[in-house]
Amino acid sequence: MRVLVTGGCGFIGSHLVGELAGRGFTVTVLDDLSLGSPLNVEGLDVELVKGDSELVSSMDGRFDVVFHNGIPSSSPMYKGDPQLVSKAVRGVISVLEYARRRGAKVVLASTSSLYNGNPTPWREGMEVKVTDLYTEARLYCERLCELYSRLYGVECVALRYFSVFGEREEHKGSYANVLTQMLWSALRGQEFAVYGDGRQSRDLIYVGDVVEANLKAADFNDYSAGVKFEVFNVGSGRAYSFNEMAGLLRGQGLNVKVIYRENPVSNYVWHTLADMKKSAELLEFRPRRRVEEVLPRIVSYYARALKVT
Repeated sequence: MRVLVTGGCGFIGSHLVGELAGRGFTVTVLDDLSLGSPLNVEGLDVELVKGDSELVSSMDGRFDVVFHNGIPSSSPMYKGDPQLVSKAVRGVISVLEYARRRGAKVVLASTSSLYNGNPTPWREGMEVKVTDLYTEARLYCERLCELYSRLYGVECVALRYFSVFGEREEHKGSYANVLTQMLWSALRGQEFAVYGDGRQSRDLIYVGDVVEANLKAADFNDYSAGVKFEVFNVGSGRAYSFNEMAGLLRGQGLNVKVIYRENPVSNYVWHTLADMKKSAELLEFRPRRRVEEVLPRIVSYYARALKVT
């Protein structure tokens, strides 16, 4: 099978690329390197093309599946540059136009931020409320996927990622997962600021499990109502408070210095939690790695990456 991974040099994308290449897929990576590094795919038998997702529609290669991860992926990025909404939309249209002409399947990286304003646990059928620019961009991307499925028969699975953590987040900087940023602060001997009292929580899922969800999505074909479009949560179904995260890192021998501050963000998300029933039943996806199990090797990885002894 021949596949294209947009954003394949980034955090999640590079892990997906590594797994695909290891399984014998013919892999092409498209990345503008804004939040990724070619070092993340160095040594892999893949083709690397530098550019953003708007190039997909003009690419000559024949791909069976396009894993579309090359979308600006953090709410603060959109606050700083609202034009990223149009960039995200142009990118997904380019991917969908390619899929329409070539008969490719699309696996879209979406986000749990779509559920903001709803009570937890978050289920796929919940109302999507108006909350921020990032949410609007991802909702539009999902709706375009559904529209192309209805109009042209394009096959698309949208995966709503929850709080993904793991190795190779360093290129994301301030957009990295809160657990990872807390870890970095501890390794550097710095304080870590938490809004409120630290009881806010996030559904943490290890990047290796997210890769598995993508592979399941590529194989999925149990669509309903004749429309080849489906949405699935990709979380762990377990929420960790910020205070719990600090405790887990302290359990790894790290000196976590948390300072608590008043929250200045009006639309701050206090809790996230995935309802994983649909993913388990239809996608047959069940996350296998607990935070406590993978944390030791993640601490070791970042100690090396940050050159901390």
